[in-house]
Formats: sequence, structure tokens, C-alpha cells
Amino acid sequence: MKPMIWTIAGICIIILMIPTLLVLPTFQGKPAASQHVAAEPSVKKEVKGSVKLKQSPVAIPVYRSAHQQVENIPLEEYVIGVVASEMPAEFEMEALKAQALAARTYIVRQMISDKTVKSPKGSLVDDTQMFQVYKNKQELKKIWGKAYNWKLKKVTEAVASTQGKVLTYDEKPIDASFFSTSNGKTENAEAYWKNEIPYLKSVSSKWDEKSPKFQNKKTISVSEFQQKLGVTLTQQAQVGQIVERTPGNQVAKAVINGKTLSGRDIRESLGLHSADFTWERKGQQIVITTKGYGHGVGMSQYGAHYMAQAGKKVDAIVKHYYKGIQIESADRFLNTYMAKK
Repeated sequence: MKPMIWTIAGICIIILMIPTLLVLPTFQGKPAASQHVAAEPSVKKEVKGSVKLKQSPVAIPVYRSAHQQVENIPLEEYVIGVVASEMPAEFEMEALKAQALAARTYIVRQMISDKTVKSPKGSLVDDTQMFQVYKNKQELKKIWGKAYNWKLKKVTEAVASTQGKVLTYDEKPIDASFFSTSNGKTENAEAYWKNEIPYLKSVSSKWDEKSPKFQNKKTISVSEFQQKLGVTLTQQAQVGQIVERTPGNQVAKAVINGKTLSGRDIRESLGLHSADFTWERKGQQIVITTKGYGHGVGMSQYGAHYMAQAGKKVDAIVKHYYKGIQIESADRFLNTYMAKK
């Protein structure tokens, strides 16, 4: 009798426990399931809202200076690496798009031009400022750290939004020159280089006054000043006379104790931020104040950023800094390049 009672009791216990056993796994997994469901809409929304990057079949042979070897990089991946290296990812999206257009135009121009700056054998460009600074994703990850994902996503979106497009003048890719910050005006090409370029003309860039790089002071000793410029200063308080300025208000010529120097030569010899400078002698020190950062020709990057903040779109930005240009497909230029290979 007792065994029968124990058997019946055991069956009852099992019957009572079945609902609990069925509910327990569902309850334990619910928090994770809820988190997953909550995350899904935002993930889907991001994918839906982003522009998909279509890779070009064209690859750019880039000389990687650190490894001293040539690497073939798909065109649009190359543009991503240039934009990420040449403009802060924190900048406005429309400014990043303008930088993407400039970067792609620059390399396409290199691809079809017979008169290019020589790069190491087997390459079209290197990855330095001699051409355009380029860093791959592994290098960017080291630089950006925890910000890598959002920065890469933003830059990629800017490149994807302009993919396959270049800036042209007279149906040819332009010399899409750019620099950091103007002094309130950009510069005529012939004021910095030798030749006049119709689309690289001085234009107002008043937005640059908000740039953290708009003004700079540099103090150097009289002896260093004399040695680097090959001049001799008298004991007088005056350093030299600025006798001519460019259309972009940079120094064209200065005379120091009878020696005439160009503003560009002075800037490069002394390592100044720009050729828009004034100077003052204080005993054995010379204080030089500059406005702007860079050569001043083409698109001001900070100007583009602040234009975008003011609501200007990429088309308006590039057409402000590059006069009389068009935005068109790069296909026919890429076909020309491929036919040459």
C-alpha cells in the first residue's frame, strides 16, 4: 500500500511542477529578448537611412610610405581614407561631401593627366601631403580609438553620397586645391603658383573668422630670423617693409634691409601658418602674427564647415570656392584611364 501512495504522490508533484518548468525559461530569457527587440528598430532605421557605397572596379596604386610598397586600393575606399585623413570627421556632413568631391576629383585628374608630380615607381600617388594624405581603416582605428565606428560611418556616408562624381571645368577634372583656413579671402592661383587658373580665383570666405586656426602668433629670435631668411637686420626697431599684397591680402613682397623676398618664401622659410602676416621687433625677438592657415588657394575647409552650418549644401559650397565649375560623372575619365592601362 505504501509504495502505491508514494507513487501517486510523486505523480502529483510532477504535475504541479510542469507549469513552473514551462514558464521558467521564458522568464529567464525575457530581459535579453526585450533588449533585442528594443534595439532592432534603431538598427533597421540606420541601415535604411544610410547611402550604400558602390565600389568602383578601378583601383588606385598608392605608394604606402611606411611599408615602402605599392598597394592597389579601390577608388572609393581611397577617397574614404583621404577624407578621413584630410578633414575632421566632426565637421558638418555637407562639408565632408565637399571634401569627398575634391579628393575624388584630385585623384581622377592624376589618373588621366600626363603632367603629374612623379610618385614612386609603379604608383600613381603616395600617401603623404605631396599628393593627398591617405590612411587605411586599421591606421584610422589606431588614431580614432573609441570614436572609430561613428567617424568611419559618417565619412563613408559623405563619400557614398557623392560617389562617382567629380568637379569639372571646360569638361576636364579641376585641380581641386584645398587648405585649412583663409584670412577672410581665398587666393588667386597665380599669386601662389606660377600659372593663372580660371576657377581658382580669390573669393570672400568671411566664415573663417570663427576657425580656431584663424589667427596665430609666432615668436622667433633675431638670429634665427636672419639665418633662415639670409638677411641682416640693423639695430632699428623695424624688421622690414611689406611693399605689396596679393588679391587675397597675403604678402606678395617684403623688403628687409634692401633684400626683396616673396611672402611665400618668408612663410615657408619661417614655418608660418600663412603668408598674411605682420611683424614686430621686441629687443632680440620678432613676433609674427598670421591670419589663416595654409596656402589659401581653392576651398577653405573651415569655410566649408561653417557654410554647411549656415545651411549651405555641398553644391553651393564647391561652386563658391571653385568658380564656374560643374559636378558630373567620372565614368568617362575612368574609362580613359582604364584604356591607357
